[in-house]
Amino acid sequence: MKHWIERIADELKERDVEEHVVASGTSISGSIHIGNSCDVFIASSIAKSLKKDGFKSRTVWIADDHDPLRKVPYPLPESYEKYLGVPYSMIPCPEGCCESFVEHFQRPFLEALERFRIGVEHYSGARMYTEGLYNDYIRTSLERAPEIREIFNRFRDRPLRDDWLPYNPICEKCGRVNTTEAYDFSGDTVRYRCECGFDGEMDIKSGLGKLTWRVEWAARWKILGVTCEPFGKDHAASGGSYDVSSIISEEIFDYPAPYPVPYEWITLRGEAMSKSRGVFFTPGQWLEIGPPESLNYFIFRSKPMKHKDFNPDMPFLDLMDQFDRTERIYYGMEDAASEKEEQKLRNIYRVSMIEEFDLPLRPSYRFMTVACQIAGDDPERLYDILRRNSQLPEELMDLELDQLTDKQLEQLNERIENVKNWLRLYAPEFVKFQVQEELPDVELSEPQLKFLQDVADLMESREMSAEELHDEMYSILRRHGLKPQKAFQAIYRVLIGKKMGPRAASFLLSLERDFVIRRLRLEA
Repeated sequence: MKHWIERIADELKERDVEEHVVASGTSISGSIHIGNSCDVFIASSIAKSLKKDGFKSRTVWIADDHDPLRKVPYPLPESYEKYLGVPYSMIPCPEGCCESFVEHFQRPFLEALERFRIGVEHYSGARMYTEGLYNDYIRTSLERAPEIREIFNRFRDRPLRDDWLPYNPICEKCGRVNTTEAYDFSGDTVRYRCECGFDGEMDIKSGLGKLTWRVEWAARWKILGVTCEPFGKDHAASGGSYDVSSIISEEIFDYPAPYPVPYEWITLRGEAMSKSRGVFFTPGQWLEIGPPESLNYFIFRSKPMKHKDFNPDMPFLDLMDQFDRTERIYYGMEDAASEKEEQKLRNIYRVSMIEEFDLPLRPSYRFMTVACQIAGDDPERLYDILRRNSQLPEELMDLELDQLTDKQLEQLNERIENVKNWLRLYAPEFVKFQVQEELPDVELSEPQLKFLQDVADLMESREMSAEELHDEMYSILRRHGLKPQKAFQAIYRVLIGKKMGPRAASFLLSLERDFVIRRLRLEA
């Protein structure tokens, strides 16, 4: 049983090519998020799988920066509406911190890719035009425009006009590219009209224009030698971009269409991501709260066309529970429910992995949300809490913090930073707490007081695991006729001054033992 990434690689191996070029492309229309960057994550993983099996492969990433701005992206001001229709490559940086609009949004993405160990050959769509890579394809497209029109018309209800040409010059007067239409050409000179009223001509060698998208996509495949390309499901619709570009690629440019890998969009809290409305989540934001492997896991744990919704709030803890378990199973630190599940999870982790570890040190993310709030900025205290609650791998239980390897310390510190960022940025208020230095002013019922007294006596009498303490507390609350909610509410109120808190047993064991006993007896 292989992962779907590996099955795609197996099918590509059957193609008679010297080298596989797995392409990905992203429109630089604003912040690049985890939805529209799926292309490059999937492409890189396929290329890595091919390389692992001894096949030559490389990943290319094309910044579609010659496309027109259609909506002002968040958080740019309304004044940027004057650039609507202008190619991204010709718009200035919104904050004056970069050379251009494109660099402003592209640089954080490329920096994040380094953390994911994703190496790509980077192409700029605008430079591909200005450097002349498309010139021969523009000439071919103009000369064979009637055939291209016929291909388009196969999928259109209303046929294109007879003088339509598959090329859009950038208007010399208003600077827009989505308001022009080419209607005639002679050699390398194209005549066009613009909605602004301008009528002019341009030389294709200037790079101040672009092929219409479906023709450009087909041309790009041949220019770069693309053999496989992931893309969003909108391009995969029947009669959509991939279907039309495939026919143009084969009939006009004499090049076989690459192996398609369509994928479903990622939603954010159930809502479609939108750069213009500020509804998005970037790979850089992910790295603030999770290790790079966890985003790979999120993308690769299910098939590409399965719906994926991401929520960085409380559901993120469930995702990290699943990731942590998958990692532990891969490294033999935990048993799976069955051989079938073990194989499945090992496959998912293998394609998600960035590097192999001797023994990973990533204590439970969920538990760390409690431990970090108790320990504060004291790493020794945090490490002691992890050890007392059996949150360290068995092989590390007898080691002190300064005896860990550099890699284990790096992983532990990364998890601490991730958890603290999550608590600061996304945790709901009921998750946050602070152990009160002095006994809060609380009113408790007689059964609640007796419950606290008996738990204090129990903790004073012997050492217990979190599971044992949990079971004993339930025996005590039943003995006093208390419902679990009322019993645990008493614990939280005397310790953190709130009605809700973390899982009570592990929480109590994470605190200094004598302090807990005194506080439960309402002595301190």
